[in-house]
Amino acid sequence: MERNTRQRGAIRRVFGALHRPLSPAEVLCAAQEEVPAMGIATVYRTIKSLLDEGEIKSIDVPGEAPRYEVAHLGHHHHFHCRACDKVFEVEGCPADIQKLAPAGFATEGHEVMLFGRCVSCKAA
Repeated sequence: MERNTRQRGAIRRVFGALHRPLSPAEVLCAAQEEVPAMGIATVYRTIKSLLDEGEIKSIDVPGEAPRYEVAHLGHHHHFHCRACDKVFEVEGCPADIQKLAPAGFATEGHEVMLFGRCVSCKAA
């Protein structure tokens, strides 16, 4: 079990407070508000540890490095803003996704990623 350090606590609080998938750089920037001397290596080590413990999970963004979010959110999808590069959670799920599979195929899971501009970037 990992020690509960000030840095680790700050990173956990970032994931709990921001409510969206985060890149390691976003985690670092937010955690440095609480622990200014924190470095990116600490963020990567802590992310690996939190992944191993099942507290966070990896979110794949096509063509980019993974983002990370808390693991207990249940089934949902994501919206990737192409202007600011942030990823947001999307509630709900397309109805009867099995209908999209070719005839005779058995769907075992799916991921939906929406792309566009978030509210802030659309207004700018």
